[in-house]
Amino acid sequence: MNALRRASPAGDTVPEALRRMRRVATGLLLAMAVLFLVARTLAHSHPAWGYVQAFAEAAMVGGLADWFAVTALFRHPLALPIPHTAIIPRNKDRIGNTLAVFLRDNFLIPAVVARRMARVDLASAIGRFLADPPERGRIWRGASRLGGDILESLDQERLGGMVKGALAKKLRALDVAPMLGQALEAALAEGRHAPLLDSAIRWTGRTLEANEHLIRQMIHDRAGSIMRWTGLDETLANKIIDGLHRLIDEMIETPDHPLRMRAEEGLANFAHDLQHDPEMRARIFRLKAEILDNPAIEHWWMGVWEQMRRGMLKLVREPGDALTGQLGDALRQLGDTLQRDPDLKRTINRFARRAAVGAAADYGDGIVRLVSDTVKGWDAETITRRLENAVGRDLQYIRINGTLVGGMVGLCIHLADRLL
Repeated sequence: MNALRRASPAGDTVPEALRRMRRVATGLLLAMAVLFLVARTLAHSHPAWGYVQAFAEAAMVGGLADWFAVTALFRHPLALPIPHTAIIPRNKDRIGNTLAVFLRDNFLIPAVVARRMARVDLASAIGRFLADPPERGRIWRGASRLGGDILESLDQERLGGMVKGALAKKLRALDVAPMLGQALEAALAEGRHAPLLDSAIRWTGRTLEANEHLIRQMIHDRAGSIMRWTGLDETLANKIIDGLHRLIDEMIETPDHPLRMRAEEGLANFAHDLQHDPEMRARIFRLKAEILDNPAIEHWWMGVWEQMRRGMLKLVREPGDALTGQLGDALRQLGDTLQRDPDLKRTINRFARRAAVGAAADYGDGIVRLVSDTVKGWDAETITRRLENAVGRDLQYIRINGTLVGGMVGLCIHLADRLL
């Protein structure tokens, strides 16, 4: 707190414009005083000096009154302890509380935040920014450098472990069997499994072709001596291999082949078991845990994390280059979609509204206390200087206007007195 009071930020220095307005207002008051003395001295020489004297006299009264009123807000006029002066320094704690209550009642109540956020189209604003990003000026470059410095300063191994741990925790708690079953069921219903099944059948054909010699050797070894002597074992092997190749070709060319239908039936049963069979779901859950516990998976993840980290560094260090490629095209397409898709826009705006309402409910009281305690922590001189710098020019205009308006009123009264 003492450091705060000793500090002299730019906001606490008196702006040159405010000094100039003070000099103008004070100079005008002094000019009216000099004009009053001159007019009073020359009043007997010409009747017009009476009007000048009345104007100057009333202008002095108006200027002095407004000077007293303006000065009394911030300090004691002429350093005299006049009651009800130095209003702001004496009431700084009440000002802090009032400001905090105003902030809470008008901005941080969840109902108020929800009502205000209902009029905010955040999704469209994000979409416009992504579709047509602004020129990358100093703010953009500064933010890029800051983001890169922060990312490089972090312990990458520990950060990667934290991210991996959080992801693994989510995956361990996730029941993937029903999702796999639903995906397989949808693929079967839409016929998207056919290319995969064809690939499996062709792979079987290639495997058979590559291992024909094993089949021939197995038949030769198990055939009797008479079959081997007559060469029937070779004929039998050829027949078996040709029959298998013909079966595979028929399965590829005939979509409703019986064996192919049996395979699809097996896939359908497997999709059903994934969704509804507790034993199958438990097996998949155990298999998932074994995969996640495999050291090879951890090594693979750290490699993926390092690639992600390098990509993020490139993005923040060289945003212009990163946004000119496929990533830039994807972001611009996302921006166009955000502006055109009403359902997506409504979803994002609803999420933003709920997040803002939640933040107001969770942190609103803390923000209010922060504002109140900050204002209370300022000393009287600091808060006086800051408020005077914020509204000082307008207050000096009040002094100038009071001087001129007072003079005009005095002139009108003098004129009315002479006419009546």
